[in-house]
Amino acid sequence: MLTPNKRAAKIRDMLKTIQLEYEYTRNFTGRWALGESVLNAMEQVPRDEFVPPAIKPFAFDNNALPIGDGQTISQPFIVALMTDLLNLEKEHSVLEVGTGSGYQAAVLSLLAKKVYSVEILPELADKARQRLDQLGYKNVDVRAGDGYQGWHEHAPFDGILVTAAVSHVPRPLVDQLKPGASLVLAIGLPDMHQELMVVRKD
Repeated sequence: MLTPNKRAAKIRDMLKTIQLEYEYTRNFTGRWALGESVLNAMEQVPRDEFVPPAIKPFAFDNNALPIGDGQTISQPFIVALMTDLLNLEKEHSVLEVGTGSGYQAAVLSLLAKKVYSVEILPELADKARQRLDQLGYKNVDVRAGDGYQGWHEHAPFDGILVTAAVSHVPRPLVDQLKPGASLVLAIGLPDMHQELMVVRKD
């Protein structure tokens, strides 16, 4: 188990790595620096609470990590970048497709008024819901279902983020965006070449 001092040191190292990745990739992403609000959110969310006990020592490494059921928690740089690309504001409502362990939802919850998250695996959805509630993220609603269909009852959204790679842009998600809002997702196949895409609705 990490002591508070060790956790703080690992978080500082994680944030430095994210900022270096921003510098390395700025010509591809068009992002020259991580937004201050996203940096603060990444600092506040304890990533080690969202991974299995056996890999907690590696929780703040800049890698994707297994969380069970064949799923992973995305690497911190990708979480930061995809969140940053949404350009969220405090009054916004955002949809996440692919709850996983709940880490991305927790980050989003510190930047938006309300987060709706859909997870296709019911057991993962239940665990994430309990974890987020225990950790005090009260503005996140999680349900099990097909995230490609969005969450029509709470649409339109100020932003939508898809955490797992998809083969195409799901039309229902575009339909559930507010005008001027963004859908952030990776297009490609698992373990194959993928391209991060931002779809802006106008």
